[in-house]
Amino acid sequence: MTRTPDHPGAMASSGPSAVGGRRSAVENDVLVDVRGLTKHFPVGGGLFRRTSGLVRAVEGVSFQVRRGETLGLVGESGSGKTTTGRLVLRLLEPTAGTVRFAGRDLAELDAEELRRLRRRAQLVFQDPYGSLNPRMTAGDAIREVLRVHGLARGREGRRIDEVLRLVGLGPEHARRHPHEFSGGQRQRVRIARALAVEPEFIVCDEPVSALDVSVQAQVLNLLHELQNRLGLTYLFIAHDLSVIEHVSDRIAVMYLGRIVELAPADAVIRAPRHPYTKALLSAVPSPDPGRRRERVVLSGEVPSPIRPPPGCPFHPRCPHPAKDEACTGTVPPLEVKAQGHRAACLKAPRREGANEP
Repeated sequence: MTRTPDHPGAMASSGPSAVGGRRSAVENDVLVDVRGLTKHFPVGGGLFRRTSGLVRAVEGVSFQVRRGETLGLVGESGSGKTTTGRLVLRLLEPTAGTVRFAGRDLAELDAEELRRLRRRAQLVFQDPYGSLNPRMTAGDAIREVLRVHGLARGREGRRIDEVLRLVGLGPEHARRHPHEFSGGQRQRVRIARALAVEPEFIVCDEPVSALDVSVQAQVLNLLHELQNRLGLTYLFIAHDLSVIEHVSDRIAVMYLGRIVELAPADAVIRAPRHPYTKALLSAVPSPDPGRRRERVVLSGEVPSPIRPPPGCPFHPRCPHPAKDEACTGTVPPLEVKAQGHRAACLKAPRREGANEP
């Protein structure tokens, strides 16, 4: 084990392969099943604060996450990724649609059942400093969540030491406050807090976007190691497709509240079907000359989710040479274009004989 500046027990990245290492999930062993998930936020205005419109943050999103896999959710800021993650954990109530966790519809859970769900499904935030109480030591932050769930009674100190070691920190770090840690160490404390209750599923909401590139690799390595060791399942949210590529078994691409492409990670990276995915990929620097892609520059701004364009939400910026009136009048379904590969584009070619596996 090589010591690193980020913390005294971290493993250094040994190259791209150290960050990746995708796992194969058990086929059809679905832990999270999302169907038609929709969230509209009312926009108030005027003297009497009447609703003057709706922010269509998430619109008809469907996907599954199998046990032991990582589903990457990627898109630009404002695409609905974070809202989707919070809906999946029922931190927000959906406008429509269902989320089933281990076969249970979250909308049917009472308060006690929802509290038990909070133990099985955790969230790691983008800003580790903002999600930790500056007045609490790392040990107190972990002790708090143990007490909320009634865990480790009489051995809280031992459990705190265990989870700190799991994330590459030592027992001495339990006495430090957030401002005494580096950014990478703070994120490790936040991960330790999530792990303290022994969850099955973790929503990682931009967990490395606030970190330096070298520290990002260390945290991604840690998440991958913990997944293998503890059998965790991740919904990994990021705006950076190069990060998503390295951590995900499958990738879902979001644009303006909708999933526009969903496929195994290798298929999305090597043979993207949606023009938006192609544009995202073209912006990712590649050290491999054989993987150079033609730069796709999108025109215009992302449309407002209050007034989304008619038809395909991407059509005002779409560079596809064959786009026509059908694109402006029809919302394309997320349909099979190749084996296990779905895309919401009327012009994306469909491989002959392609069916869902």
